[in-house]
Amino acid sequence: MTTSRFAWGTLALTVAVIAWGAFVRASGSGAGCGAHWPLCNGEVIPRPEAVETAIELTHRASSGLALLAVVALALLVFRRSSPGAPQRRAAAAAVVLMVTEAAIGAGLVLLELVADNASAARAYWMAGHLLNTFLLLAALAATAWWTGPGAGPARASVPPSAKLAAGAMLALVLLVGASGGVAALGDTLYPVSSLGEGIRQDFAPGSALLVRLRALHPLLALIVGTILVVAVPVVGRRAGGRLTGPLVRAVVLLVVAQIGAGVVNLLLLAPIWMQILHLVLADALWVSLVLFALSLAAPVRGTPVARKGRLDGVPAVGAR
Repeated sequence: MTTSRFAWGTLALTVAVIAWGAFVRASGSGAGCGAHWPLCNGEVIPRPEAVETAIELTHRASSGLALLAVVALALLVFRRSSPGAPQRRAAAAAVVLMVTEAAIGAGLVLLELVADNASAARAYWMAGHLLNTFLLLAALAATAWWTGPGAGPARASVPPSAKLAAGAMLALVLLVGASGGVAALGDTLYPVSSLGEGIRQDFAPGSALLVRLRALHPLLALIVGTILVVAVPVVGRRAGGRLTGPLVRAVVLLVVAQIGAGVVNLLLLAPIWMQILHLVLADALWVSLVLFALSLAAPVRGTPVARKGRLDGVPAVGAR
């Protein structure tokens, strides 16, 4: 298997594990193994006597598989690339972030910041968990990009304004993602029977912190989504490489889909399946935006490097 194909597969596996982690949180199964880690209820291989235990144990097993895949990817990248190659830095960062991801998950369990815990500490940990997750996906996406034929040698003439704009947009999406993690936690811990009740609860003076914080997410998402829809095409036209156009369209379409999913999520009072779909769309949007930022440094269409092969959309897999 080529390095690029393995990198994209590892990225897909990681997104699947993240989605299952959302199910663990939304279903209240985070305490399925008790306050034990890495053991489950004090055993290496327990016999699940509750659904929550089976759900949590499955998540731990899939997380371990993802960790092994990321380590294997890093070894493959270092074996098949030269010193100083950007994919080496990205793969090494992915390993570090995957270990950090496991450490945060362990902290949530050992500190009992799971199940019905509604403390401010849990909100902070959840926000940090989501930020680390997004950075992990970014590292894996960069590894896949730089090991494929789509990247090519980086251009040295990328306008500083384009770099600044791309960095600002990535930071804004991270902010929205962190607020989304807190909002999802609030939806899980403080369910409501109607949209009107939820709105009244959000703005009531005596509401819990997680309830008041969840009201910020839709507003931030709408503002940042509007910025992306306007700014990404502008930056893409001014500084785009040969793959920027399809990625611009992908980002814009995913922003629209994500805002629509957010509205549906509110109207349906955040059912578990909709929370998972909303998170997967957020991951897809984030990865597309990361690839868009990387594409700005790719050779422009029509240069000798660009004419070596016809590429459409995201970088084609199949090259080392």
